[in-house]
Amino acid sequence: MKHFILSFSLLIVSAVAMAQLNPVTWAFTAKKVGDKLYELTANATIQPTWHLYAQAQPADAVAEPTSFKFKPNPLLLLDGKVKETGKMEKFTDARLGVSANQYSGTVGFIQKIKLKGNARTSISGTVTYQTCDDRKCLPPKSIPFTVALN
Repeated sequence: MKHFILSFSLLIVSAVAMAQLNPVTWAFTAKKVGDKLYELTANATIQPTWHLYAQAQPADAVAEPTSFKFKPNPLLLLDGKVKETGKMEKFTDARLGVSANQYSGTVGFIQKIKLKGNARTSISGTVTYQTCDDRKCLPPKSIPFTVALN
């Protein structure tokens, strides 16, 4: 019985520690780059030994790619797709037969936005991402954001 209680306690402590582990921090900003044209930037800062996955992954990848979902706003249009800025690493694990496009340290994601008129508004949405280190992967996580466009 003591072994069961000890094992169960260790399982609970591990689950709580994993739930609190957050190796990526996000910063969201918007910058006016032209008449009614803005750039939304989502900067991810990744703790050492961890990786964040690119939006596009190879066919044999098993990691969750980073994705953005924007809430509809009748005052703006998204101009193109979200672009990545940073040094992408092409990772291959021959032992498991999987590969991934990933980032370490920092990566930026930029979405161009066009306003339909001269109005104050904001852009909102969520970024969904997964992180792994050389021993484990955390479950995908979604972070909501709202950024004013002035």
